[in-house]
Amino acid sequence: NGAGIAAPQVGRALAIAVVHVKDNPRYPYKPNVPLTIFVNPKLTMLTDETASIYEGCLSVPGVRGRVNRVMHVRVDAWDREGNPMSFETRGLTAGTYQHEFDHLEGRLFLDRVDDPQTLTTWPNYEAFHKASFEVEARAIVSQFGD
Repeated sequence: NGAGIAAPQVGRALAIAVVHVKDNPRYPYKPNVPLTIFVNPKLTMLTDETASIYEGCLSVPGVRGRVNRVMHVRVDAWDREGNPMSFETRGLTAGTYQHEFDHLEGRLFLDRVDDPQTLTTWPNYEAFHKASFEVEARAIVSQFGD
């Protein structure tokens, strides 16, 4: 029930990441993203506009925290057949790509949390933050799409 994974998360020193979201019950507000594999990706920020998003990570189970993510990015990479690909994405999906590509640079979402007071366990997130964040997340999707 993640949104993606990067090679370093499974012990491989390769610049490969995968993003895939399909009706994810853990993140019901996230738009679907078809299975996409990226080799040697480059991310270009296309705006200064950011949103504060609660994130978690398969590498840091049971913890959530707020991270500011840029809301419009371009992805340039190679697909798994070695063909170049380039596209733009916005909103929560842009945040998902940033999260996965951070792993390729040795970063976890914890490194991006501006306010450590937003760090919470998954049970506390569900009890105290989930409902209000889902409203925020749906507003981001409504505003930016993707």
